Amino acid sequence: MSKIQRLHHNAYPVKNHEVTRHFYEDIIGLPLVASWAEKAEISGRERVYMHVFYELADGSALAFFQVASPLDDDFGHATRNTLLDHIALSVDADTQEEIKERLEANGFPVQTIDHGYVKSIYAVDPDGLNIEFTVDSENYPEICEYKRERAHAELKQWLAGDHTPNNDLHNR
Repeated sequence: MSKIQRLHHNAYPVKNHEVTRHFYEDIIGLPLVASWAEKAEISGRERVYMHVFYELADGSALAFFQVASPLDDDFGHATRNTLLDHIALSVDADTQEEIKERLEANGFPVQTIDHGYVKSIYAVDPDGLNIEFTVDSENYPEICEYKRERAHAELKQWLAGDHTPNNDLHNR
């Protein structure tokens, strides 16, 4: 059992806090709960930045920072261009549908994937971060227990070169 209590926050760089605020607060529905203007030596230079937090129901947060100087634009703007680089948030089916409708109404394309263990919608935020909203399947707890028992063996098998897909649970 992990002694890590919960996610505190993930942090991502953004170019424009207002554009990001509109996306996460107005469209997605996460409340802005903290804004910290900070100055620190990072990567060998003094940086001035604003670090903001949008709260999730369990008290954890998605956090974003924007540097004050255009000269610092090299700092932290990662390229995120695949669906594999994303953050996933758990929601219920009604909330997922509401988010999907708001995203589409605001011009954000949405991709839906039914993984069997969760049904997900994916969108890309204004700074290129892929964000996923998942709804657990009805038998998600049983699936988690089943996978927990096999996780090490399946990883070992993958690392040994056997890349046979093993997501057959949606057929059970």
